[in-house]
Amino acid sequence: MYLPSHFEETRAEPLHALLRQHPLGLLISSDALGGPVADPIPFLLDSTRGAHGTLVGHVARANPVWQQAAGRPVLVVFQGPNGYISPNGYPAKATHGKVVPTWNYAVVQARGPLQVLDEDAAKHAVVTLLTQHHEATQPRPWAVTDAPADYIAQMLRAIVAIEIPLQTLVGKYKLSQNRSAADRDGVNAALQARADDPAAQQLANWMRQAADGSGAPA
Repeated sequence: MYLPSHFEETRAEPLHALLRQHPLGLLISSDALGGPVADPIPFLLDSTRGAHGTLVGHVARANPVWQQAAGRPVLVVFQGPNGYISPNGYPAKATHGKVVPTWNYAVVQARGPLQVLDEDAAKHAVVTLLTQHHEATQPRPWAVTDAPADYIAQMLRAIVAIEIPLQTLVGKYKLSQNRSAADRDGVNAALQARADDPAAQQLANWMRQAADGSGAPA
């Protein structure tokens, strides 16, 4: 991707924060004819394995991606907060009028070889790990063991677990770093004023973090 240096993010902490907060990744691979294929898949990042971490997830057995991409390099794109930025938020608009709209966003590209785990024990471990992670905030967390064992076995036969040990992890955090401090403050205030828009509030929060150099909120 086009990546001006002032938007580049290479630090592990803010990159991992985006993956954890926005776990639905777009897995990009190629089909048997070499054409592009894009599959949205929720991933869990295991930051303890590998130099850049390892992505863990699963796909339907009927999805050919696990056969076509097995052992091959793939790209997973994670999209963080994003939103339209109106020139009305820039104080520079009133000064000289030389401002135009833009779009702020945060995105991470993760690359590595796709590995297939098709053993029952491995698949059970993956779905248990994913369930425990995503159910942790529920008042009464659901567990894999809550369902009948024969039903879980049936469900496991319908999926294939995948892992992607990451070789590269690159972020583009386009959060008005190229604007003056006054313009950044003006845009942030305009976003915060949209109190009924959670996406705008999140984008404003990430912009504040980018401005103070700490990266994405943990």
